[in-house]
Amino acid sequence: MKKLLLLFFISVNTICLGQSRQPRVFLFVPGAFDGGWDYSKVDAILRTRGEIVYRPTLTGLGERVNSSNANINLSTYIADIVNLIKFENLHNIILVGHSYAGMVISGVAEQMPDRIKELVYLDAMVPNDGESAEELAKAGGLWDMMMKPNIKGDFIVPPYPPTPNPPYDVPQPLKTFTEPIKISNPLVKKIPAVFIAMTKDGAVSPVIDKMGISRARSRNWKIYTLEGGHYAMREQPENLVNKLESVIGEN
Repeated sequence: MKKLLLLFFISVNTICLGQSRQPRVFLFVPGAFDGGWDYSKVDAILRTRGEIVYRPTLTGLGERVNSSNANINLSTYIADIVNLIKFENLHNIILVGHSYAGMVISGVAEQMPDRIKELVYLDAMVPNDGESAEELAKAGGLWDMMMKPNIKGDFIVPPYPPTPNPPYDVPQPLKTFTEPIKISNPLVKKIPAVFIAMTKDGAVSPVIDKMGISRARSRNWKIYTLEGGHYAMREQPENLVNKLESVIGEN
């Protein structure tokens, strides 16, 4: 009798596991001055829903600020994510880049298109070949207003006062903004990509429109909106997760 019951439970569990959806792999790349710490709440929500989450911090930022130096550039950041994918042996990745990190995920897609299931640009830069983040920020009217006045030597400091205690945004090497990206891999165009634009009272920011939305539209990406500030992962993590889950796989 005990053996029959055991076999019954094994069979039921096997059927249930077979019918369950495989966990999705989310890889979040933080924007300028930011770190993986900013995605702790998003991470927790997604994991409770059975997903796999990676939220790395780029070299010299966040808890890695002790390794910061003037020679860090965009290529360094791209290598951070490429190496994570290689060493964790990740496949079918939903790669999410926020703000400046649109530069980074574009570079990662260029090198590893076969590992990426979908690209999500969250209120992010969408670069063309040969462009730098500085050029994109100038096109959006952001550089002279927020970035240039905050250049301190070989770094750009966050354009707002830090909180008294960690975690907080930290200075970012200037070369990460001035190095142009190289985009030429035709396989990247086969990766489904979406753009999520943050809105205020239903309107998108003209800055984000010029740096990202208009470019996404020209590439025939699907564009979605989420009401709220630029830092959705800080201000409304559950709404952000719900939005991500609603738009993924619609391409």
